[in-house]
Amino acid sequence: MPFHELLLEITTAQVEAAEAACFAAGALSVTLADAGDEPLLEPAPGATPLWQRLHLAALFPGGTESAPLAARLTETLGLEPGSIRSRQIEDRIWEREWLRDFRPMRFGQRLWVCPGGQPAGAPDALVLELDPGLAFGSGTHATTALCLEWLDRHPPVGLQVLDYGCGSGILALASLRLGAAAAWAFDIDPQALIATRDNAERNDLLARLHIVAAADRLPGGFDLVLANILAGPLIGLAPEFAARCRPGAALLLAGLLDSQAKEVAAAYRPWFDIAPEGGREDWTVLAGIRRRE
Repeated sequence: MPFHELLLEITTAQVEAAEAACFAAGALSVTLADAGDEPLLEPAPGATPLWQRLHLAALFPGGTESAPLAARLTETLGLEPGSIRSRQIEDRIWEREWLRDFRPMRFGQRLWVCPGGQPAGAPDALVLELDPGLAFGSGTHATTALCLEWLDRHPPVGLQVLDYGCGSGILALASLRLGAAAAWAFDIDPQALIATRDNAERNDLLARLHIVAAADRLPGGFDLVLANILAGPLIGLAPEFAARCRPGAALLLAGLLDSQAKEVAAAYRPWFDIAPEGGREDWTVLAGIRRRE
């Protein structure tokens, strides 16, 4: 069954009233997007930042008459006549829509990430079949790609690996595919842990994977710690990562902007020899080695 979507542009001050009006009118969902190419970087803890001007898209059941609905919302919100546009959206299998733009990707020389059983483009490929679901991590973001390329250059053969903030589990699973003895995947998001387990089962890697929902249940003595999260949490986690790494262990930190790299590196220097390993699209990856006491 098709749906009707109403599209309008609003300011931050109008968000609450616009959302309430749309849901009161029977909207199934309301989506907000940037209307002015305004970047939002890392927010403060507990903050929910919004752009100054936003595109709002409200989805309504197919039987809704869009013209009178648009007129009512225009009056309720005090908008200019004709400022609300409408369009029909055909029903699809929405949870699979992302696959249309997700193709097999190579990271480094041998590592490939492929969706839905699609073949890799090389006969000697080490393949991960991946469906991130609702969790972050498919390889399309620059920070994930940089981490995967680093793993391909430094295969963790026989190592004990921690993927902290695992998302879809992509870094833990890539480590296992590249020869790690075992990997621990930790995330505070239950959906991430579900996605990680599903992806591990799909790739027949669950036997060497430990999925952990509480950080205090993680062991120590790791040979490699991977963390693709945000600069603020990475700074706070420096003592914990130092405690969980054996002397000589490797550390890879991602999810930080170029402008944040110096501050993050400084937080780790009491325990690690650390430096930028590479960058892409304003993002930097830091690689370090745990010093021996």
